[in-house]
Amino acid sequence: MNELEPRVRGTVHIVGAGLLGASVGLGLRERGTDVTLEDISPTAVALAADYGAGRIRAQGDPEPAVVVVATPPDVAADAVERALTEFPGAVVTDVTSVKLAPYLELVRRGVPLKNYVGSHPMAGRERGGAIMARADLFTARPWVICRDRDTPAQALALVEAIALDLGGVLVEMTPEEHDRSVGLVSHLPQVVSSLLAARLVPAAEQAIALAGGGLRDTTRIASSDPELWVQILGANREPVLELLEAFADDIATFTDALREVDAPGAKRRVADLLAAGNRGVGRIPGKHGSSERFIPITVLIDDTPGELGRLLTELGELGINMEDLRLEHSPGAQIGFAEIAVLPEAAERAVADLTERGWRTL
Repeated sequence: MNELEPRVRGTVHIVGAGLLGASVGLGLRERGTDVTLEDISPTAVALAADYGAGRIRAQGDPEPAVVVVATPPDVAADAVERALTEFPGAVVTDVTSVKLAPYLELVRRGVPLKNYVGSHPMAGRERGGAIMARADLFTARPWVICRDRDTPAQALALVEAIALDLGGVLVEMTPEEHDRSVGLVSHLPQVVSSLLAARLVPAAEQAIALAGGGLRDTTRIASSDPELWVQILGANREPVLELLEAFADDIATFTDALREVDAPGAKRRVADLLAAGNRGVGRIPGKHGSSERFIPITVLIDDTPGELGRLLTELGELGINMEDLRLEHSPGAQIGFAEIAVLPEAAERAVADLTERGWRTL
């Protein structure tokens, strides 16, 4: 079989032509799938079509095989119900980031859900819209499928086929399991990042000028769309509130210990909380979802054209497999820091070989 031959036979119709919807369309079009688009905004759907995510659905087009609802969470249930009614022979999935609230709303309305399978690709970008869409957005990313005992095998297979055609890694969860999980690994980090970044607003310029990689790492997602996140957090408020309350308890414990840092046991409480963070980081999956850990090596590079390319070329010549790469610039100096991650057994040789070739490492 041609590696680009689509698994889904027939048309895929996408409702919502923003970042996720347009990215789904771009990825499926690369496979040769016929994709039609719909959006409440004529400008948004025209823009997605112009970028190649599909064609605008026309009256008289045949019924699609699959409908992918990629709307904001607060209208997801409405869009799913409308799709199930308009296309009774199609399988409908939604890719919204909250799964329980739309499902319960559909159940409350008495909507027949035989052809509905909730799903959620764990992928996105800080900024939305079709202009930011990418065909490879879902490659090697978890794609959660929420099914129940009544989900027909054929409906499940079609939604799984969409995820697989887009390069996703299938994960099965209940809506409750999904929402608790994303509350921890996505929604809580968004709140913490945004609140931390908000502390920068009144800060002095001379303080901001000292910012390094640590601040950038912890505030990267703070540039996300506030309107969308109000919807997400509102729809998943119970798990998020539970997590925030536990987080607030940890902050209170840490604050109390630091306030009386010379009291007996205070330093240990501070250290224990920091050490718990070490253990937590150790559980985050590494490359390709593995638990394998890597050693970071920081290489100083001149902030001039071609230097990063030369470093990457020489790493290849030395046979050093770079598992990850992060870049940071030094404020006020024409020097950059390239942090490369390598396997532990390769770290010592990598430092020695790079030093021999004239690179400065930290």
